[in-house]
This record gives sequence, C-alpha cells and structure tokens, in this order.
Amino acid sequence: MIIKNLKLKGFRNFEELEFFPGENMNVIFGDNAEGKTNLLEAIWLFCGAKSFRGAKDKELVSFGKNFAVNECEFTFGGVEKFARITIEEKRSAELSGNKLSSAGGLAGKFFAIVFSPLDINLVNDGPAARRRFLDTAIGQIYPSYNEKLRKYVKAVKQRNSLLKDLKYHPELDFLMEDFEEALSHLAGDIVKYRKKYIELLQKYTSEIYEGISGGKEELKIEYFSSLGSDLSKDCLKEMYLKSRREDIFSGATSIGPHRDDLLLTLDKKAIKSFGSQGQRRSVALSLKLSEAMVLKEITGEYPIALLDDVMSELDKGRQDFILNHIKNWQVFITCCDPANIDGLKEGKIFKMQGGKLVN
Repeated sequence: MIIKNLKLKGFRNFEELEFFPGENMNVIFGDNAEGKTNLLEAIWLFCGAKSFRGAKDKELVSFGKNFAVNECEFTFGGVEKFARITIEEKRSAELSGNKLSSAGGLAGKFFAIVFSPLDINLVNDGPAARRRFLDTAIGQIYPSYNEKLRKYVKAVKQRNSLLKDLKYHPELDFLMEDFEEALSHLAGDIVKYRKKYIELLQKYTSEIYEGISGGKEELKIEYFSSLGSDLSKDCLKEMYLKSRREDIFSGATSIGPHRDDLLLTLDKKAIKSFGSQGQRRSVALSLKLSEAMVLKEITGEYPIALLDDVMSELDKGRQDFILNHIKNWQVFITCCDPANIDGLKEGKIFKMQGGKLVN
C-alpha cells in the first residue's frame, strides 16, 4: 500500500500541513520538537489504533484548537481510497465516504508498522511489553482478535474481583463457574492466534536479523504459555478450577494469556540477560520489520513502515541495511543528524522545521 497524499489540520504542532511522499524511502530530518514524530503518529492513527506514544485522543489536538482533522489518500490492492479522522474528545473516522462506527473500524483497512525508541522495551521490559507487541500486530491482521481479547480482559477483571470477595464470602463460589467458562473458551482461542502468529513471524526474524547484524548471531523466538499445550476447553476449565484456591489467596488469576511471554534468544542465550544495547535494538527492529513481512504475506501488500529515530544508535553497516535494503515498501524514517543518511542511495529527503516540511 502507498500513501499518495496526507493532510493534517490542528494535529499536534501542525496548523496545516500537506505532504506528498515518495513511493519508497522517505527521510524526514530536523531538530528535536519540530514535528517529525508527530507526522509518523498521524499516519499510524489510520490503522485504527491509538497513539503509539500512549497519548490520549484529546492530547492530539493542537493547543488552543477544538478539533483536528487528518486526511489520507492511499492505494491498497490497486484501489484508491480516502480516509478521514476527526479528533475531538475522541476520534471518529470515515473511509471512502462511509462513516465508521468508531475510529477502530479502520483496523484491517490500513496497515502500518511502527518502530520508536521505546520499542527497545520489547526486549528490556517484562512480558507485558511483548504481549502488547503481539496483540497489536495480530489485531491489525485479524480484527476479530481484538474483540476476543477485550472480552477475555473483562472476564479476568471480573474473576479477580470475585476472587477477592471469596476470601470473606465463600458462599459466592458458585458464581465462579460462569467466569471460568468464558475464560476457558477465550483463552484457548487467544493462545492459538498468538502461536500461529509466532510461526509466521519466525519465518522472517532470523533472515532480517542476519541482514541487520551481518550474520553474527542467530535469533530465535518462542511463545511461552502458562496454559501448556492442551488448549481444549475442558482442559482449560479444569486448570482454572485447580488454580482457584491459590488464586483466592493471591486475589488474582494466575494462569492464562495475560501471564504469557515471548522468549527471545541469540545463539540460545536470553537477550534480556546477555544482549548488548546494540543487539537489543537490532532484535527489536527485526521483530518490527518481520511484522511487516507477515502483513505482506497475509494481505498481499507491504504495510507502511514508520521508523522513528531508528538510525542514531546503529553503526554504518546497520544504517546501510535500513536505508538501502528495504525494497518495495513505502518507508518513513525520522532522524536528527543528516550525517546518518549520507549513505542513502534512493529516496526523498524532507526537512521538518516548525511543523512544516521543506523538500
């Protein structure tokens, strides 16, 4: 897919901006706080997801403005499409003239992957960061996954609330069966989605990491499930029943996909424990680029690649791979130091200054 034209009005520090990017590599450079990351954030919203920076919707509107409007003309599958996002207290969206029930309705209609400096937390942080990566990636491909995950999270919260009550009111134990019935059904589906996705992801991660690192180590990824290998509904229901006593004591549900993790190793050593800063950054970037390859395999189209401040901590070899070996994608890279893009062989370069682009 290709963005043809992007218009922003009242979004972040953009009073008004119109952007005609190139179809392949687009580099946006400039000082900090000029709007480079804001531009990538605006594009990302067309996936139907929330800000990758964790901002609330109302924080996306320019100071002193009541609303923002983002418009995007793009092609997908050879068909020209138009999307509009209006941001007030919340986001609303239209696609090719049709009003959607929510901005989330854009999921599955526009595809992108984003890498920001915070994404090194995929490696450095705890399991929750890696689960968020999986959930966001899977949700783009299979919007129905988002609904299953929403229902599962709600059921876990309800069970946890009841677990706390059961400490003092054991007579309420009969209520637990309904929640565990829902969990045993939803948990199995979520883990199956995740395992299937990991199988697809693994096909690309080793090759991409080899390209970024120069073939120095072998990257492996593996999904660890607290539920084991038997994901049948009856088995999972029995597991929740057996864990009930311990869970009443702790006041929290101890098993399920909300406790699972993605194990990352280089040459069979845990990256989180033994990897250098450069290795961790390269692994996180490999996961994101592999996410794009999975999207291509499933949808038949390369997603938009949004790479925020990806160049600053990479050596020349890794910079060359990013700039010149990502082919047939529309890529947006931001950086502060123009020296980091000296090796660019093909593409368009833009300077961001005060919320305006200079070609």
